[in-house]
Amino acid sequence: MARQVTQRQLRNESGKIMRSLDRGESFVVTRNGVPVGELQPLKRQFVPAETAVAAFRGAPAIAPKRFRRDVDRHLSQDTRPRA
Repeated sequence: MARQVTQRQLRNESGKIMRSLDRGESFVVTRNGVPVGELQPLKRQFVPAETAVAAFRGAPAIAPKRFRRDVDRHLSQDTRPRA
């Protein structure tokens, strides 16, 4: 069951609330006693390495140099800020 926190508590106790989210707790945020939002931990699904390897076992081999060339052709690798 989600615990209620006020907007003020969320602002003042954000670190504590974030740690509670890490532990799996959920929250309903209220403003003037009215619920306005929910905070829930992300549902993370991890795939065992063996499963991932098995899924790609039949995939075609990748030519590293060609892959790099394709990436460079289609994506900007410029690290300078745009703004």
